[in-house]
Amino acid sequence: QVQLVESGGGLVQAGGSLRLSCTASGHSFSRTRMGWFRQAPRKEREFVATISWSGGTTVHADSVKGRFTISRDNTKNTVYLQMNKLKPEDTAVYYCALYNSVFYPSRDPERKETYDYWGQGTQVTVSS
Repeated sequence: QVQLVESGGGLVQAGGSLRLSCTASGHSFSRTRMGWFRQAPRKEREFVATISWSGGTTVHADSVKGRFTISRDNTKNTVYLQMNKLKPEDTAVYYCALYNSVFYPSRDPERKETYDYWGQGTQVTVSS
């Protein structure tokens, strides 16, 4: 059974930094593409960033480009989201997600419907 567990969320002032972690179990982590999404109150879940199984290809949403960085450590089955220069509009529940990109190479990794497994989410609150 695949499990994704996020950690690292919290309350931070605008301009501050946080690093989110997501550790996977029950799946061959090295064959997966990982993504981070977020959902603010009364809004749709939106794409934040994605990373290929090798870590060689990353994509970040325009709203976080230059401030957030996705990375992964396959030896630890963990994906990270380093968030710098946080803004109040970054406040949301952040979710990590996973799908097998070897089996499904043509899926769009920026769509939430692409992902088969999700974590429970971690709250990030940025105060002004």
